[in-house]
Amino acid sequence: MKRVDIFTLVPDAFDWFVEQHPISTAIDSGSVSIAIHNIREYSPLPHHEVDDTPYGGGPGMVTRVDIVGLALEGVFGCPPGEVRENRDVYVLAAGGRPLDHDLAVSLAQSERDLVLLCGRFEGFDARVEQLFATGSLSIGPYVLAGGEVPAQVVLEAVIRHLPGSLGNVGSVLEESFSPGLDGMVEYPHYTRPREYQGAEVPPILLSGDHGAIAKWRRQSARPSPWTSEVDRS
Repeated sequence: MKRVDIFTLVPDAFDWFVEQHPISTAIDSGSVSIAIHNIREYSPLPHHEVDDTPYGGGPGMVTRVDIVGLALEGVFGCPPGEVRENRDVYVLAAGGRPLDHDLAVSLAQSERDLVLLCGRFEGFDARVEQLFATGSLSIGPYVLAGGEVPAQVVLEAVIRHLPGSLGNVGSVLEESFSPGLDGMVEYPHYTRPREYQGAEVPPILLSGDHGAIAKWRRQSARPSPWTSEVDRS
């Protein structure tokens, strides 16, 4: 079983998420366990404060490195710098390593458990990544209010590759960005009705010729729009 620990200031953000398929299915099958930790609960400061103004000035608030260290130590029972010795510990940050299909599969197949650190406001003190993390992850070149949504993206991308998460294991063999499609975007899908407002299902899909259908699907897959972005990074 893979264990995932999420450290956040907004633990309620994950209440709905863990109840949805394929996350709930993976949990029920015993493929993964997910623990949500409120960083604020580990703060010894008045009113359980967790952040402060940035050195050098500027707007926003920065989550303190010492509070994150206390949270990691409180959960894992070891010095915070040792947590990453046998776990993958990632900060969710705009400047992190871009999440892609290959990385999601790699994290799913890793024997190491996964720890995700979700910042808010201006994010974490830079020493959180320096002292405690394996690295940082990004889901795209844009800014969000916090790391909770990116953490959910990472989790779903990873967990769908764990045994027992999907009803049909073949679902991940030929999907967008997979080796089965040479990293391309999956072909279009159609279902009933056959015709709607003048738009019809391609006749080849109604032919019953499975070889021709497979060829059409292969030809209908298209290059990933993200490829050029990845190549430039």
